[in-house]
Amino acid sequence: MRLDAILSRYGYCSRREAAQWVKRGRVTVKGTAAKSPSAKAEPADVLVDGKPIPFPDGLYVAMNKPLGCTCSHREEGALVYDFLPEQWMNRGDGVSTVGRLDKETSGLLLLTDDGTFLHSLTSPKRHVPKVYEFECSAPIPEEAVKIFASGELLLHGETTPCLPAELLITGEKTGRLTLHEGRYHQVRRMMAAVGAPVLVLTRVAIGPLRLAALNLAPGEWCAIDPTLFS
Repeated sequence: MRLDAILSRYGYCSRREAAQWVKRGRVTVKGTAAKSPSAKAEPADVLVDGKPIPFPDGLYVAMNKPLGCTCSHREEGALVYDFLPEQWMNRGDGVSTVGRLDKETSGLLLLTDDGTFLHSLTSPKRHVPKVYEFECSAPIPEEAVKIFASGELLLHGETTPCLPAELLITGEKTGRLTLHEGRYHQVRRMMAAVGAPVLVLTRVAIGPLRLAALNLAPGEWCAIDPTLFS
C-alpha cells in the first residue's frame, strides 16, 4: 500500500497532505525515514511520529459503555465515540458499534471498523448469546422463567415470538437474562410484558466475553481478540 494511502486509511491526514508529513520526517518505514508518499509499505512496518499505527489489521475493542451516551453517529449529545481517540473516527472504513445499547443502558459494547466482523456478530443466523443484569420496579414473577424459555412470548407490535431466553431470578426485583437475538429494547419489553418494568439495565457478556473480566471503568475500552467469536 502507498504511504499516502496508509496515512489516509488510518486517519492521520488526507492523501494530499501526506507529502508534507513525509517531507517533515514524521513517517518512517522499518526504521528509515520515508522519502516519498508514493513509496509502498506494510502498515505494520510504518511509524508515524515515532509510534506504530494502531490496529493495522483491523480495530476490535470492547468498551464499558456509561449511562447517558448513545451509540449513534448522528444524534446530538454525548456519544460512545467521544470516549475513543479522535483519529479513529477518520479511519477509512469508519468505526461502528456492534449492535447498540440505548442511552439508559450501560455495560459491554463492542466497536470495530471491520464490516465482516460486525455482520458476523449481528446476523440473526448467529444467535450470539448476550447476558444482561437488571433491576425492576416490581417483583419478578416466577412464571416468567418458563414464559421466556418457551419461545412463545410475543411482544406488542410483533408477529414473531421471541427466541427461547434464559431468565435467572437473583432477587425479588433483580435478575439475569440471556438472549440469543437482538430486538429493539428487547429486555425492557420482555420484562414489561410480565409486569416487571426495568429500572436499571447492564449488559455483562457477549458470547465468551465477560465485562467483569475486562476490569474496565465506565467509558474505558480495551483491545480484544476477534477470534474469540469465531
